[in-house]
Amino acid sequence: MLLTAVLVIPALGALVAALVPARFDRAGRVVAAVAAALTLVAAALLAVDRDPPPDGVLRPWHQVDLAWVPSLDLRWHVGVDGISYPLVVLTALLTLLCAGFTVARVPGGRHGRHLAALLLVIEVGILGTFLALDLVLFFVFFEVVLLPMFAVIAVWGGPGRRHAARKFVLYTLLGSVLLLVGVFTVVVGAGTADLVALSDGAGATMTYGTQLAAFVLLAIAFAVKSPLWPLHTWLPDAHTEAPTVGSVILAGVLLKMGTYGLIRVAVGVAPDAARDVAPTLGVLAVAAILVGSLVCLAQTELKRLIAYSSVGHMGFVLLGIATLSPAGVRAALVANIAHGVITGLLFFLAGAIKDRAHTGDLAALGGLRETAPALSGLLGYAAIASLGLPGLAGFWGEAFAVLAAMQRGGPLWTTLGVLGAVGGALTAAYFLRLLRRVTHGEATPAVAGLGDAGRLSRAELWAWAPLVALTLVLGVAPALVVAVADAPVTALTGVVAAE
Repeated sequence: MLLTAVLVIPALGALVAALVPARFDRAGRVVAAVAAALTLVAAALLAVDRDPPPDGVLRPWHQVDLAWVPSLDLRWHVGVDGISYPLVVLTALLTLLCAGFTVARVPGGRHGRHLAALLLVIEVGILGTFLALDLVLFFVFFEVVLLPMFAVIAVWGGPGRRHAARKFVLYTLLGSVLLLVGVFTVVVGAGTADLVALSDGAGATMTYGTQLAAFVLLAIAFAVKSPLWPLHTWLPDAHTEAPTVGSVILAGVLLKMGTYGLIRVAVGVAPDAARDVAPTLGVLAVAAILVGSLVCLAQTELKRLIAYSSVGHMGFVLLGIATLSPAGVRAALVANIAHGVITGLLFFLAGAIKDRAHTGDLAALGGLRETAPALSGLLGYAAIASLGLPGLAGFWGEAFAVLAAMQRGGPLWTTLGVLGAVGGALTAAYFLRLLRRVTHGEATPAVAGLGDAGRLSRAELWAWAPLVALTLVLGVAPALVVAVADAPVTALTGVVAAE
């Protein structure tokens, strides 16, 4: 019932919100926010009365497995386990915060109910991707987010929104084609689309050539969505032009569809190929960390800097996955959740700063702490969390991804671990540069006259408070994520490690 509710409630909420007459636009936004709140409750309750599988066995806590298209042997097979559960809850939380934020503030002041409805449709696609246990169903949900996110950017975005939206669609369509071919390569080669069976060893029955072809296709498709270097160039434009709530969803959870797919699908169904391609993934991961950091050091626009920082952070996630070790994959999962929380907060703050100062130019934003101390303080908090300060959420995943590479041993992995650590230092450098340019010094003309506008609104406090708290909680107690993921990660990496 809860698995069904998690997908049905936002779908119904989106339908009702979209059908509300224009004169009741605010009521439509309230309906969407209520649906998002109910979805979060249902998602959180998925951890109750769970039935963990025995050690070394990859089985969901809860699942629904029904015939979908019997003539094609397609099944409505959805379920949740320790790998997907934290991402499901994160998706539901960020959607609620964004839907609630639209109740008080709509970009451009138009069609707010439609924006809120599209956020719920995107939520359905993302949640379905994390819950799907059938490869074909996974592909369907993976594609659901494409057109709604295009509309969010193209309709409610900034001046360059149409170009950014087209670029997003073109890149994503490329990934979709590769994903579709990869899915059917696996289904034909293994004789099943069931992800539980594939991850339990059925995928290993495919010939090595089939595994390699499937893994490469799937890895590229997921790299586009994450996005991972060098397939990342759509991301800065999309983030820069998207409305604030669009950027939060895009960075907070939509990117995680790619890294989750890499763990659950690519590595899980093609273990032999994953072992051989892992060093290449490690090299690409470190390249993403270093390139993303160096580009951030040269950035002069606030949202673009945060967008490029995601390239580096996703590089740490990929580095952890590439080690194919339990410690590395756990680090990747923790880094995934931490990035969603912290970067979601950063984009909320960046949107608030741009709304007030009417510019994202770093040179024009100096002295923010003099005119908007609360906003400046929160930006500092989020920035030091993102650069990996111990005790905050950003530290654990990235530090242990580097440690996992070092533990893997050998000249290549040791070098990758060292270079990853250098990338961590560069991350600190560009975030400290950001704070020096934006918050310190004399107030620039763009921020000098903020006055009462520099204070935080009630809507902003409600939307940001959970992310501020989670950044601290996950920094102090990362076991909240690690503990639930421990058993399935051990089982998954055990299949890959088996010779």
